Amino acid sequence: MTDTIYLDHNATTPLLPEVADALREASLRYGGNPASQHKPGREARRALENARQRVGELLGAEVGGSEPDRVIFTSGGTEANNLALFGLVGGRQARPGRLIISAVEHPSITGAAEHLSSLGWQVDRLAPDSTGVVQAERLLELLSSQEPSAEIRLVSLMLGNNETGVLQPVAQLAAICGERGIPLHTDACQVVGKLSVNFRELGVTSLSLAAHKFHGPLGIGALLLRQGQALQGDLFGGFQQAGSRPGTEMVALAVALCRALELWHQRQEEEIEQIRALRDRFEQILCQQYPKARVVAADSPRLPNTSNIAFVGLDRQALVMALDQAGVACASGSACASGSSEPSPVLVAMGLSKEEATGSVRFSLGGTTTAEEIEQGCDRILAVCQRLRSLPGA
Repeated sequence: MTDTIYLDHNATTPLLPEVADALREASLRYGGNPASQHKPGREARRALENARQRVGELLGAEVGGSEPDRVIFTSGGTEANNLALFGLVGGRQARPGRLIISAVEHPSITGAAEHLSSLGWQVDRLAPDSTGVVQAERLLELLSSQEPSAEIRLVSLMLGNNETGVLQPVAQLAAICGERGIPLHTDACQVVGKLSVNFRELGVTSLSLAAHKFHGPLGIGALLLRQGQALQGDLFGGFQQAGSRPGTEMVALAVALCRALELWHQRQEEEIEQIRALRDRFEQILCQQYPKARVVAADSPRLPNTSNIAFVGLDRQALVMALDQAGVACASGSACASGSSEPSPVLVAMGLSKEEATGSVRFSLGGTTTAEEIEQGCDRILAVCQRLRSLPGA
């Protein structure tokens, strides 16, 4: 079997050896419960808090002073997003109000919003334009239509889209919300570790991230929370992390997350340019040699690693399966919604035609992707496309 060329880094990234070493060392070194008062517990607590502070520093949070911004460790991006959506509005039992999300959010946001809708909340969706970008004018329209009986309690807008890579004007919309005292949460899981992120400069109330999106371990993420912001936890039975996310904290995973983030920051400028060049070369080859290929949101500001290509005339699921057999790992949309036969809600919201949406495949590169893999990957993709086009009924 041909060695697999991995082009699905937006789903998860391979663990870097240096991060694996940090994870192993911390697992062996810190055997105490960080909530315990004995020496092993204090050592574990010290390692945990050092990692927490360092993550905040690297992401531009305010970590000094008597009331710093908070870094709440979670099991990953989905939990961080759920904690934000439910916690910032006062919990599931809070009086229903109005929630605004974009129409291009990850399932961990849309699913939570749908649950709030079932509890009586009014959920409005910000539609993007044809380039995949949400416009501030649309948010202003929704804010101006606010009624006393349906107070807008939260806005959620992702920083970078997991399917198209399109970057959203989060700072601009956060400023609009801030002027009106409305909190704004941003799902930054696809951006942290791919582009520079500064929590304070974005002006958001909260920000979510997941370690496995930037060559860290699975099973840990974080929610950054603005100082002084109330957050109602969804779990009970512990005092950890000020009760917002109770339960014994995962020291080794926190240390490994911090290490992965440090490694990316050390090489970020070089890596961003390298990955962008590989992505551009990838798109150039495919579009030149397969005329019916179209790069979705090609002219929009995008993540440097993400390429969503519509192979007009082909079925995305059949293409992804055939590519897997040919040794190319890619995706037909969000990993959390894999297996769905419905067109991507993100692409539908952008107004793509049925032929484009049903033929759209996401390729995402990472820090371990090589130029040789891009060249070989294009050869395999083009061969598979030609073979599928030649099949009866294609």
